[in-house]
Amino acid sequence: MSNLTEAVPAVPASKPRAAGRRSQRGGKVNPLGAVAHIALILWALATAGPLIWVILASFKNNTELFLGKPFALPHHFSFSTYAHAWSTAHIGQYFLNSVIVVAFSTAGTMILGAMAAYVLARYKFIGNRIIYYVFISGLAFPTFMALAPLFGILQNIKVPSDSGSLLGTQVGLILVYIAYSLSFTVFFLVAFFQTLPKEIEEAATVDGAGHIRRFWQIMMPMARSGLVSITIFNIVGQWNQYLLPTVVMSGPGSDSKWVLTQGIANISTSAGYHADWSTLFAALTLTILPMVVVYAIFQRQIQSGLTSGAVK
Repeated sequence: MSNLTEAVPAVPASKPRAAGRRSQRGGKVNPLGAVAHIALILWALATAGPLIWVILASFKNNTELFLGKPFALPHHFSFSTYAHAWSTAHIGQYFLNSVIVVAFSTAGTMILGAMAAYVLARYKFIGNRIIYYVFISGLAFPTFMALAPLFGILQNIKVPSDSGSLLGTQVGLILVYIAYSLSFTVFFLVAFFQTLPKEIEEAATVDGAGHIRRFWQIMMPMARSGLVSITIFNIVGQWNQYLLPTVVMSGPGSDSKWVLTQGIANISTSAGYHADWSTLFAALTLTILPMVVVYAIFQRQIQSGLTSGAVK
């Protein structure tokens, strides 16, 4: 027994002290961390406050809006304002138009942008960098400077429609959205495709997979997180766009083809000084909530897509 006791090494007395010191250090409050948390709380309140106010205001009448407390609950939670906005104010038609335009423009943007980004990221050829920088230059080009040339181009493209051109048509707006979103899509996906491992692509080449098969069956599934992230950004950007639809959908008889942003602007301007503010706030709520739901559902995919492209 004495030999066994002697063979067991004694526990150094410094380790508990070190653990105690670590626990004491961990219990201290980091001033920078506290300031950061306070700033985040204030930023959350500044962001969520207007959204909560708009939702509450959509259930109130004009008297409650102007004479009551801003964040007070409405006297009656009635969805009549939403029904009025959906039918009488034609928000339902504008909502459907926005869904159609954003769905087709986002699909076109992602297909064309992913193919262009894959070629620029994985293939070396003469003019590769020039084409890449041409795409990137679109990020630095102010949109309002292209409004007049864009109006003339769409007006001169003749198509068999009531207006005789792409001006005032949903097809013209979809094409404009695709061109507007390609720059950032290519910029984002080129960097993402460059981080993907080349070994899997080389193995698929050895197995006899061609360029198209490698792109659709190998690279696209591997880049799913990045594709989801940029898809959400394109959906939100195109859904909230107002300047481009105002110019593109300005043809004669295009009122029924307006998107949500145009419809909401029409509600606030057409009524003059007798605007139905609760209907306007109900329309705003119907515009905001779909994007909030999209972000809430896909927030993990968005975060993983943004971070996975940063580490190779």
